[in-house]
Amino acid sequence: MNLLDHYDALLFDLDGTIYRGAEVIPGATHAVDAARERGTKVRFVTNNASRGPAEVASHLTEIGVRATAEEVSTSAQAAATVLAEKLQPKTTVLVVGSDALVHEVELKDLTTTRTYSDGVQAVVQGLSKDTSWRDLAEACVAIRAGALWVACNIDPTLPTERGPLPGNGSFVAALRTATGSEPVIAGKPATPLMDEAQRSANARNPLVVGDRLDTDIAGAVAAGLDSLLVLSGVSTAQELLDAPESMRPTYIARDVGAVTDEEVRLDPGGDWPGSVRDALTRLGLEHEVA
Repeated sequence: MNLLDHYDALLFDLDGTIYRGAEVIPGATHAVDAARERGTKVRFVTNNASRGPAEVASHLTEIGVRATAEEVSTSAQAAATVLAEKLQPKTTVLVVGSDALVHEVELKDLTTTRTYSDGVQAVVQGLSKDTSWRDLAEACVAIRAGALWVACNIDPTLPTERGPLPGNGSFVAALRTATGSEPVIAGKPATPLMDEAQRSANARNPLVVGDRLDTDIAGAVAAGLDSLLVLSGVSTAQELLDAPESMRPTYIARDVGAVTDEEVRLDPGGDWPGSVRDALTRLGLEHEVA
């Protein structure tokens, strides 16, 4: 028995779970292919709003992980959905982020701009490596003037082949400090992105697979879904041991290849420290906790 015997869809995180930057994580290609062969639906669910679904799918395919745009759910899509639910058509939204985020917002029949004016009714903020002080300044003026503020995600860091680098949450923190306001969050751990991915897969019993306790696993707990924490990205074994109930996964593994192996199940509602230590021992990682 393995995890593919228990779930009708796998909702994979990307950064730190399937790849790090341009490097595929060992076992990821096999895990995705095995799920397809079993008939288990696959969705790639990412908080990174810098690229559109087609670009994400293309990148995955280039590094050896088969994917289509229809299988990708991004926080940019979720943020655009949140905006559409709260605004009238043609409303002007100031975008801090990539052109991919602009595209998703415009698909919802909203108008986009990069600069503040009296007509701006909302700000949407997603990761872009080109975001500058001037971009944040325009958003600051809009938010202080009362504009709705939607953040695609609040991940403080982004896993890369060079290690953790600033994520969208770091830029969100700058605007929090400058405005004293709090954004509506679309990505994990908030539920809009997870709900959209589950609907897209038409899944009744999906498994969330990710590397971050504070986003992937907390998002799964908030949505009432089982989850697998992989230790190939941001969160560590020690952080898992110290995790509150709102961030406790159902399973733990070294990497995503575990979806085809016998699972290492945890006990989120029982003796958590004992459960985690036993699981780490089975994985040969007991030395990674105090």
